[in-house]
Amino acid sequence: MADSIYKVIELVGTSANSWEDAARSAVETAGSNLRDLRVAEITKMDMKIENGKVAAFRARVSLSFKYES
Repeated sequence: MADSIYKVIELVGTSANSWEDAARSAVETAGSNLRDLRVAEITKMDMKIENGKVAAFRARVSLSFKYES
């Protein structure tokens, strides 16, 4: 078996409902454009606040996929 190389990118997903939905959105959107997704790691979670209330959940995700030259 040949050695493999993976590229890691950082994405930010958003959701009005939860951090889980925000992370899922980032991964699924990337999956529609990238092949061979391998691992997703949530590196940061935060919230957008408007008028003193939570307007959106945001999840920063490091996502790796197989690099093909």
